Amino acid sequence: MGRSFANLHIKSNNLEKTVEALRELSEGHAKVLGKKNHEAPESKVVMYVSKSNENWISVLHDYFVWGTVKKAGKTLSQLTGEPVMTAGYMNEEIFELSLFENGDIQAEKIFCEQWTRDEYEQLREERLNDDYLRKALDIRNEDFDGFIGITSPGQAVDKLSEIVSMSLWSDWEWIPYEEALKNRFVKYEF
Repeated sequence: MGRSFANLHIKSNNLEKTVEALRELSEGHAKVLGKKNHEAPESKVVMYVSKSNENWISVLHDYFVWGTVKKAGKTLSQLTGEPVMTAGYMNEEIFELSLFENGDIQAEKIFCEQWTRDEYEQLREERLNDDYLRKALDIRNEDFDGFIGITSPGQAVDKLSEIVSMSLWSDWEWIPYEEALKNRFVKYEF
């Protein structure tokens, strides 16, 4: 078993608007966060939020894992009206990158070796929209083919982190142990 993480990122420079959308997600769409919509009020939803750079706001939550983070990203893209990128990295074998806008998946790419695709028979992208992916991530045309052709999940995370100018290597479980994450993320309770 290798390292795993999942997180989501809103393409926005408005932190206040994003926090309000996260509040709405927590209160009105708690199911996508693994909670019943009307759980007891003492059961607060905890999220870690970072204005990672001038273009992206990052969010970590304990329910985000490969397979669940996409549901939250899809719903959040509907609430914010902004593009939402979800990242799911599993056991150093799979890196799934998905982009949503207005509640619909716009682009998706799964970075993995061929043997992984063979092992996970149902492993395929819902949609790969090169133009949307290039535009949303601000990837120069000359860099796109090199990025999209990566088969190593770890290399893909590193390259995408470089492209969007923020580290995607983050998960809520790591915050107590990694000083850089402690300094970057702020805890919000909804």
